[in-house]
Amino acid sequence: MTNDPDTIRTLLVDAQRWAVVGLSNNRRRVAYSIAGYLRDALGKDIVAVHPAGEDVDGWRGYASLADVPGSIDVVDVFVRSELAGAVVDDAIAAGARAVWLQLGVVDEAAAQRARDAGLAVVMDTCPAIEAPRLGLA
Repeated sequence: MTNDPDTIRTLLVDAQRWAVVGLSNNRRRVAYSIAGYLRDALGKDIVAVHPAGEDVDGWRGYASLADVPGSIDVVDVFVRSELAGAVVDDAIAAGARAVWLQLGVVDEAAAQRARDAGLAVVMDTCPAIEAPRLGLA
């Protein structure tokens, strides 16, 4: 799958509420630094989704996407590829507008299910790579 630059730009510019799946209080994890980047560099509203359901650095935390109140623009997926399909299915069920599978996370079948359900899909790249590349940060 090739990512569409227009889709990436639209999500980085227009999508405000990002649910970061895999975000915890472990500051050494990439999910933590990218959530901070989304907030600080791009002005995004972050929701933490992690089985512990813990609040993270001022972001409200939930145990699952189904627990997140309100709308979700983008589900940012920081789990291993073999677990990504279940997260994508949860994103579809939650009514998210898009799924963003992070660098190294690839599941073509899940991406196709998301597209078939009307979600925008970005896979195997990172907002912290794409925003500067597109001149957005």
